[in-house]
Amino acid sequence: MLKKAHNKRKKLTSFQVIILSFLGMILVGALLLMLPFSSRERCVTPFSDSLFTAVSATCVTGLVVKDTATYWSLFGQAVILLLIQIGGMGVITIGLAIMRASGRKIGLWQRSTMQESISAPQVGGMVRMTGFILKTSAIIEFIGAALLFPVFSRDFGIAKGLWYSVFHSVSAFCNAGFDLMGVREKFSSLTTYSSSIYVNSVIMLLIIAGGIGFLVWNDMCVHKYHFRRYSLQSKVVLLTSFLLIVLPALFFFFYEYEGVNLHDRFIYSLFQSVTTRTAGFNTTDLTQMDESGTAIMIMLMLIGGSPGSTAGGMKTATFAVLSLSAITVFVRRDDVQVFKRRIPEEAVHNAAAILFMYIVLFFTGGMIISRTEHLPLMTGLFETGSAIGTVGLTLGVTTTLSALSRVILMMLMFFGRVGGLTLIYAALPSAESRHCRMPLGKISVG
Repeated sequence: MLKKAHNKRKKLTSFQVIILSFLGMILVGALLLMLPFSSRERCVTPFSDSLFTAVSATCVTGLVVKDTATYWSLFGQAVILLLIQIGGMGVITIGLAIMRASGRKIGLWQRSTMQESISAPQVGGMVRMTGFILKTSAIIEFIGAALLFPVFSRDFGIAKGLWYSVFHSVSAFCNAGFDLMGVREKFSSLTTYSSSIYVNSVIMLLIIAGGIGFLVWNDMCVHKYHFRRYSLQSKVVLLTSFLLIVLPALFFFFYEYEGVNLHDRFIYSLFQSVTTRTAGFNTTDLTQMDESGTAIMIMLMLIGGSPGSTAGGMKTATFAVLSLSAITVFVRRDDVQVFKRRIPEEAVHNAAAILFMYIVLFFTGGMIISRTEHLPLMTGLFETGSAIGTVGLTLGVTTTLSALSRVILMMLMFFGRVGGLTLIYAALPSAESRHCRMPLGKISVG
């Protein structure tokens, strides 16, 4: 009896499983990338470089120390793409899919872990949701690759164009930001297609599709155009995502690209607003941005995508809850409300905790990198904002960073992908619920 109770206490929690699964995938990816045939030069890649690449790919970030197109072989690129795909959909999702395909029974514990992995509101329907995630990802990525193929086959040939189409479709949908355009100029991202409204539109739609989350896609498939029937989370996510695309795009249009012709100005502004929210592709030189534009980009990177999506960051729902909470204080209302629904206090507390963690780690990491590398503080903050938001944009300093700065970025990328609360819940035991409460004490704030 005692032994049975002891084994029960030692069982891993859902949060610990999520973290260990990501760590395991990163380690396997790093070891594969170290192999001689993973690089074009057929040399053993240093573990520090392969580890950084594996973390960036699994955490769908896009920060790189080696140009993806010119350094890695086809096998190495395939490993990176596999890590992006698994990291985007979630290691737990892939694991459950394998269990389901092999005919193994999926118990309550596995369903609970899946629920935590995709931030689902309830444990019911997790097996069906796993299948839905796989189908949705496959369909959208296939459509994206088919739309990109005419352009890439024209520019790179049939075989290479097909590979480029698949790679960039998966990378865009998973909000990873990895690209193969280094064959034209190293670390150039999509700058050679900066004026192509077709390529920009396809990439933006893929980014948005991956960033709004599978729970929202499920609502859209079930309820179609009946917006009123959507869940509260879907409504909040869609509205917040729309505002976070349109408002920054207007800012970039009027203040960042004033000297550009109207056609390119529109494309640059809209793409910049979309890609900053964890995607990591860029079509213009970010070092030429004004400091106000850079600050807006950092804010968007920190917010990131939506819960249960392929994107990272502190999430659109978190930002929305915090904004609504502030409005509630301003108008002196008792409850946080939106769409004629009351938001639970637990959600407000969680959002505040997430914001606190992100701000502390973002500023601390940025200051350390700035001090260590002798860089302007804004440059250091841009790197850490890009890492913790799993974005992948850079002001061109990632490849020159020291070992300490790279470790900081890897830790922030991991934190941004698995989620701050997941890490905290995995590390700290849950407090026992008590019926008694401490006496109320008053404290003044603001």
